[in-house]
Amino acid sequence: MKAALTSASVTIMHGEKKGLEVEADGSGADVTVRVTPMMEQYIEIKAAHPDYLLFYRMGDFYELFFDDAETASRALGIVLTKRGKHLGRDIPMCGVPVEKADEYLHRLIALGHRVAVCEQIEDPAEAKKRGSKSVVKRDVVRLVTPGTLTEDTLLEAKRNNWLMAIARGRPASDAEPIFGLAWLDISTGEFRVAETDRIRLFAEIARLEPGEIVIADSTHDDPELRAFWRSLPAVTSVTKDFFDSATAERRLSSFFRVATIDSFGFFSRQEMNAAAAAVTYVERTQLGSKPNLSPPSREAVNSTLMIDAATRANLELMHTLSGGSEGSLLFIIDRTNTAAGARLLGRRLASPLLDPSTINARLDAVRFIADDSTKRNDLRNVLSTVPDLSRSLARISLGRAGPRDLAAVRDSLAAGYKIAKIFSGKELPRELSEAAIALAATNSTLHVKLSLMLSDELAGFKREGGFVRAGFDKNLDAARELRDESRKIVASLQTRYADETELRALKIKHNNVLGYFVEVPSQHGEKLATPPWREIFVHRQSLAGVMRFSSTELGELESKIASAADRALTIELEIFDRLSNEIMSAAESLEALAAALACIDVTSALAELAVAENWVRPKIDDSLNFLVEAGRHPVVEVSLRRDGGPFVANNCDLCAPEGETGGRIWLVTGPNMAGKSTFLRQNALIAILAQMGSFVPAKRAEIGVIDRLFSRVGAADDLARGRSTFMVEMVETAAILNQATARSLVILDEIGRGTATFDGLSIAWATLEHLHGVNKSRVLFATHFHELTALGAKLNRMVNATVRVKEWEGDVVFLHEVAPGVADRSYGIQVAKLAGLPPSVIERAKIVLKELEASDRSAPARKLAEDLPLFSAARPETKFQKNILEEALDAVDPDALAPREALELLYKLKTLRKQEKKG
Repeated sequence: MKAALTSASVTIMHGEKKGLEVEADGSGADVTVRVTPMMEQYIEIKAAHPDYLLFYRMGDFYELFFDDAETASRALGIVLTKRGKHLGRDIPMCGVPVEKADEYLHRLIALGHRVAVCEQIEDPAEAKKRGSKSVVKRDVVRLVTPGTLTEDTLLEAKRNNWLMAIARGRPASDAEPIFGLAWLDISTGEFRVAETDRIRLFAEIARLEPGEIVIADSTHDDPELRAFWRSLPAVTSVTKDFFDSATAERRLSSFFRVATIDSFGFFSRQEMNAAAAAVTYVERTQLGSKPNLSPPSREAVNSTLMIDAATRANLELMHTLSGGSEGSLLFIIDRTNTAAGARLLGRRLASPLLDPSTINARLDAVRFIADDSTKRNDLRNVLSTVPDLSRSLARISLGRAGPRDLAAVRDSLAAGYKIAKIFSGKELPRELSEAAIALAATNSTLHVKLSLMLSDELAGFKREGGFVRAGFDKNLDAARELRDESRKIVASLQTRYADETELRALKIKHNNVLGYFVEVPSQHGEKLATPPWREIFVHRQSLAGVMRFSSTELGELESKIASAADRALTIELEIFDRLSNEIMSAAESLEALAAALACIDVTSALAELAVAENWVRPKIDDSLNFLVEAGRHPVVEVSLRRDGGPFVANNCDLCAPEGETGGRIWLVTGPNMAGKSTFLRQNALIAILAQMGSFVPAKRAEIGVIDRLFSRVGAADDLARGRSTFMVEMVETAAILNQATARSLVILDEIGRGTATFDGLSIAWATLEHLHGVNKSRVLFATHFHELTALGAKLNRMVNATVRVKEWEGDVVFLHEVAPGVADRSYGIQVAKLAGLPPSVIERAKIVLKELEASDRSAPARKLAEDLPLFSAARPETKFQKNILEEALDAVDPDALAPREALELLYKLKTLRKQEKKG
């Protein structure tokens, strides 16, 4: 077959392993390419998926060609080979084994690639019936993208893999745009929608950390948002038909096979648009396979504590600043026994609640389990056996399940019965009572069937067979007997034939020409060729000394033996499909079971954490209180314990003074390394833990629900957006001042330190006044600008606090205690000494500091530079106080001094000498 292709089309078509012929016409514009039938098939499939790496199934390998091969070779570190010619150049080619495909897919997806998986969709034997050169039918069965993964090998067990669709509304000319959000996890079936404004959009994306975001082309190209989309790891822009609001409701109804989506609840126009885009994307990537998604449920955005991306990063809630999980708050508090429980814990930590009633219901459940060590241990022992039911259900619904997924259903049902028994006869708090109802509603018949059907040893893939227990199905047992005991069956038939014909020399043998046959010595052959035996035995061959016969029974046996393995596997797969259908018919109750087990796991894990770490139940209400007695930083405390050191607990009181409508502002001073940042962060973390429904690391805690948490602690250059450290600091501070309310908690550390001293002081001063007079938030404000402490006399809700230190023999000792008062100085030089700055630099800094403190701060720095002697790099060991003494003595004319002047000079020299000794 010939096909005319332009050179521009080369980027979307690739060579074929088994043959390619090229003819060039010399013009450089068009070439004529003769391709094999297989190549024709490949080109057609690749052209339909130009934006994907095509995994083209050829036997036991997925092959990649041309640009795909070069990309995959670099990404995966596999050998790039060449085969044939195309447009005058060799065809790059590489391949990955089918059995290791998941491993390679994981690496490609992690690097941001998308993969189209092309499988053989017919038996090669069927293709041969159409002719020896016929090509096996192939087609893409799945498009693998970061947000549509289902295999355990491609997913993180302890976190959701959200696919998020974002629909932008069309606001009035002067109004802010409204965004509809829909996020789903096809590996667990969860599906949520919400509506938000632009400011909260960024916070929601930071909260959910979606694996992939789907947006319309127009939204992707919006000049005001383009830089933001580029900063995210996996954003997919799609055509406008995905976000066609006119067809959104119909597409949702069709996906869930309902006449109307009214029963799902009320959705705004943008929420419905985003939800429809999400399911459309799922349908197109799964190519006909439909995941078992729950109907979308609406989540009020203002039902959870708003924490922006910068604050989440600063507080290291889910990840450390280096990007790892170890050392994050989630890592420290995770005592869950199940993957689903770990995911739920992560969601709760990322989304603390605003409703005191729901928070207290969670705390009641934690208290119930924490108070009974026997029940807690029994629960945790059972939970340690619970598999990941949600993800198994998802794979079953998509036809990608294996025997272990059916076992996951069986084991989850068994665990549900055991936990229900532990709870039986007890008056349970609300959250545990709801979970117990779900446990009681499970299908016992299904558990029995699965227990009887599944064998003790299970393969990872159903095509490997062997997962149905012997005795479960008679036909399967018979097929296995033929497969596994064919020699025994043939020997049994031989014995019967010999007995019936009374020919002891009769043998049943096999060769590749005749297959199975009966063989007897020639002298006995005539007996089988005459009645009544010739009705049973058919002569096939005569050789020297022997005659060979076949029989209908032997032919049937041969056919059965030949197909026994295939038949056994076919029967097993039929049983698998039948049980899978029964599981999916009970999907709703099983999903409820999975949710209940996850909830119980999180509750028991938080109870275990509270008991092991001596955490207390916080008091949560609608007030503006914030009182923490003997609070501790949960991560730092664990780290210090490993090193054998104690953590110094501290109090914090940001409660609104009587008669005031806003919370207190604590202005915290003290040197670097004294623990200011730890103190600020620990109180923010205590608030988050409390509102997620956890006990907290403190002796006592009373927290009025916080609506927004802001933390500006530390900063770095944002080179991608052209922002300096100071600009990043100011952008984050602006966001706080523009959004914080009287119900918010604000954590600020060193505002204004990234610019000139007086500029920075002025900004910090004005920020502090704005927080006090306008935002009226509860605030922890750490600073080195001691001048700000003077505002305590002017701002009635501001309290000065300091981190206590002691100076001993020129060194600073950190006590890590926060107490009322003001730091007498910053101790920066002492900290620099601890850091290892050269002694000469430390001495010089002391001189400059003394002169600065003695001078008028408004005097220009150049005057100080003129007055001070130059630093002598050639003599770094010189004590600079000694140089000053020498210069002072050299400048004295004793004969010209009056008695009083001489006495003053003596005191001055004595003071300088003392300072020199101290240094």
